[in-house]
Amino acid sequence: MALSKDAAGTTSLILEVPPYWEQAKAELMKRDRIMKKLIPQFGDLHLVGHPDPFTTLARSVVGQQVTNRAADIAWNKLVVVCPKMTPAQVIKAGAEQLSGCGLSKRKTEYILDLADHFKAKRVHASEWVDMPDEAVIAELVQIRGITRWTAEMFLIFNLLRPNVLPLDDPNLIHGISHNYFSGEPVSRSDAREVSANWEPWRTVATWYLWRSLDPVAFE
Repeated sequence: MALSKDAAGTTSLILEVPPYWEQAKAELMKRDRIMKKLIPQFGDLHLVGHPDPFTTLARSVVGQQVTNRAADIAWNKLVVVCPKMTPAQVIKAGAEQLSGCGLSKRKTEYILDLADHFKAKRVHASEWVDMPDEAVIAELVQIRGITRWTAEMFLIFNLLRPNVLPLDDPNLIHGISHNYFSGEPVSRSDAREVSANWEPWRTVATWYLWRSLDPVAFE
């Protein structure tokens, strides 16, 4: 497994191509006219995974309901306060230091609760890799602040699951609107109908739609 390190020196990314990626690209381009045009625009780029479950979930909480830029600023400040980004380090930092990173009171509470769940082993992180998608989601949403969207981002970026369709993600809906409906409003029903053609590679199609909106923001 190829890993990179972030500015704080902590392991941050899985650089290997997901094992299903090339097959998914080929099948999507064969069956979907938009994907046939879109996928070649990004060459060898691919989904980049985040190996640590706690860090992945904490990063998703920070990113809830804010712009990518705002999330990046808050996250970078948080990494300065908690360079190892372990549950114990986050708990030790406490609410005041976390809030000082630009996090709202509610997000601060969510991240502390998440850290407490991991430290007390009230989640089964070592078992998630073998659990079905919906079972992982069901466990994660029991944690305060972990929505279905957050759990789906975890499935995509940590577990690298190939067939996730995050219908609560505004960028996915925007991407479908922009690429399939000439910018017209898109309902969840519309999104499901379009995505039926992507199975079992809905994660891959979602990633390319994200990229179509911002070529550098989505790893």
